[in-house]
Amino acid sequence: MGNGNSTETKESRRSKMRQKLQNLRSRRRLRRPGSGSVSGLASQRSVSAEDFAGIALLTLIGAEMKFKDKWLACVSFGEQTFRTETSDSTDKPIWNSEKKLLLEKNGPTLARISVFETNRLLKNNIIGYCELDLLEFVVQEPDSTCKSFDLLDPASSNVVGSMFISCSVEDPVETETRFAKRILSIVDYNEDGHLSFSEFSDLMNAFGNLVAANKKEELFKAADLNGDGVVTIDELAALLAVQQEQEPIINSCPVCGEALQLSDKLNAMIHMTLCFDEGTGNQTMTGGFLTDRQASYGWMFKLSEWSHLSTYDVGLNTGSSASHIVVIDRKTKRLVEELIDSKIVMSMRAIYQSKIGLHLMDQGAKEILQNLSEKQGKKMNSVESAQNIPSFLEFFKDQINMAEVKYPLDHFKTFNEFFIRELKPGARPIACMDRDDVAVSAADCRLIAFQSVDDSTRFWIKGRKFSIKGLLGKDVHSDAFLDGSLVIFRLAPQDYHRFHSPVSGVIEKFVDVPGSLYTVNPIAVNSKYCNVFTENKRTVVIISTAEFGKVAFVAIGATMVGSITFVRQEGDHVKKGDELGYFSFGGSTVICVFEKDSMKIDEDLLANSGRSLETLITVGMQLGVSFPKLENCVLEP
Repeated sequence: MGNGNSTETKESRRSKMRQKLQNLRSRRRLRRPGSGSVSGLASQRSVSAEDFAGIALLTLIGAEMKFKDKWLACVSFGEQTFRTETSDSTDKPIWNSEKKLLLEKNGPTLARISVFETNRLLKNNIIGYCELDLLEFVVQEPDSTCKSFDLLDPASSNVVGSMFISCSVEDPVETETRFAKRILSIVDYNEDGHLSFSEFSDLMNAFGNLVAANKKEELFKAADLNGDGVVTIDELAALLAVQQEQEPIINSCPVCGEALQLSDKLNAMIHMTLCFDEGTGNQTMTGGFLTDRQASYGWMFKLSEWSHLSTYDVGLNTGSSASHIVVIDRKTKRLVEELIDSKIVMSMRAIYQSKIGLHLMDQGAKEILQNLSEKQGKKMNSVESAQNIPSFLEFFKDQINMAEVKYPLDHFKTFNEFFIRELKPGARPIACMDRDDVAVSAADCRLIAFQSVDDSTRFWIKGRKFSIKGLLGKDVHSDAFLDGSLVIFRLAPQDYHRFHSPVSGVIEKFVDVPGSLYTVNPIAVNSKYCNVFTENKRTVVIISTAEFGKVAFVAIGATMVGSITFVRQEGDHVKKGDELGYFSFGGSTVICVFEKDSMKIDEDLLANSGRSLETLITVGMQLGVSFPKLENCVLEP
């Protein structure tokens, strides 16, 4: 029993307690591989009492797969990703891995669980995934019973296995009580579930709080109902939970040492609960990753962790120092890694992020890129190019869904036919179709948006000499757009490459602007040595609208994009969501410029852009709404 009669001295007990806390901190640091910015993203933001929905305990129990292998599973939730240990070689892996996740009513609720086979030397291969709305699940299954979910092939949506999951949400009062029990267990030296006053006193003194030190006798006596000098951990935990609510006695987190705002009791409780669970090792799922792909990487990534050479970053505030571009999925609010061949990344850095590279551009590399794009365009229109489609799909396996494509794979006779593929009717719903005052996304893309052009150059476009006049060219009267809103839709090679009208109106005119064919990758966009938007080949389309005034729609060519094809003509009336044209092979960009004070962009898009973080978005999703109707706008035929 914890009666204080142990031969251990008071000092040795305190030493033992300090050692326990030190072990917790050490384990916590070890469980945070890679980028140290991940935890900061989640912990720096306070949660309001109105938005707090609880703390979910998600448990990945196991899976049933169609073949034997060594398996691991990853959970991506908001801007955090966690992973299990690797299973033995089996077709029925068992993990029993759990993690506590903060739920907010206006925050992410959708968790994506991905299963990877691990028989690859350098990287692991995603086999299937499922998605789970945690709030919805716990409402339907309040008893946290095990439930089976189909694992879907990310490329075809075919069922490739089953995943067994349980999830429950703690009541906030229950969370506080459980946290207090875990804290008290630190000084239960003989782990018998009972505490003497001496043990309890050690903990109060460790908090370094005068209130705690002065109240320790009072608190202990209140819990010791029978007066025998020994109380259970449950009794003290219940008492401390009430005390912390009335008058906080913990100034800093016992695990990480971070100072807590005593006036913000809710966030202090949330921080310590999640931090303590991670530190104790009770939660066997490893955290600290940005994306499931990062979490799944094999020994090569672990080597980079040990060498402190993390290649990931969130946002590109100072150019592209990271070799992996991470964007945020608007629908799920989770981070997603964009796939780029590492050799291409190195080449782009050499060209666009150095004065030497710029000098090469000035000495004829522009012509080389033009010739390369033309040759590659012809190659991708050949019958032989169709042989490249399967390998392209394999590389982007979890980012191209063939179930959405209008025609089967054997319909495409060349690679370019596949590249400009159409989607099935209804695959891209158009937001608020009956309201022309709502603008929508023009493309499947990585989007970045700014309420003013000044914001764009402050947060994102670092290139020299960028201006709206330079973007639109000398043949477009640009005064109305000079301090307007700017929306950049960047298409990656794996994206659906047809672009659509973001607004309803009349096409006033097309203006072709000659130029180079630089890449539109953020590595180039954030280069201070050139500006791809004002130097690349592009076509400017002016759309006159009743709700937004004139809208400049700029289709920008890029490396490997030999042509920009429009399917509309001057004078055509278009509804928002109507197809305007398509890009041939490669990645490219559309920029929309709205007149000043004509458009209010959605807050989530602006917030992400303020972090220099692109938002993954699809055709038809809402961009924003018009300000009060412009009275002087006249639709031109």
